[in-house]
Amino acid sequence: MAGDKFEKGDATKGASIFKTRCAQCHTLGKGEPNKVGPNLHGLFGRKTGQVDGFSYTAANVNKGIEWGNETLFEYLENPKKYIPGTKMAFAGLKKAKDRNDLIAHLEEATK
Repeated sequence: MAGDKFEKGDATKGASIFKTRCAQCHTLGKGEPNKVGPNLHGLFGRKTGQVDGFSYTAANVNKGIEWGNETLFEYLENPKKYIPGTKMAFAGLKKAKDRNDLIAHLEEATK
């Protein structure tokens, strides 16, 4: 069924979602500080719980998956279901299109 898996999204729309739903806790640029959540620069291809200087829960560190389109698509729908015990206080993005758009933005903005 369409919409239940990762599909290439609209990075411009994703930037807007990031600004309203994510930027209060996360930064994207190289060398920018961690906030309540870790800096996301270099996110793609990195394993969970690996940002220097950020205090992760054991659940996040021990999840041990590599962040990419598919894992982010699943995680961003319901972070607490994907990583039980995470301290990320974000309910998730229920609409597949919103997740796809956000992932497209993250893919560009975190390189």
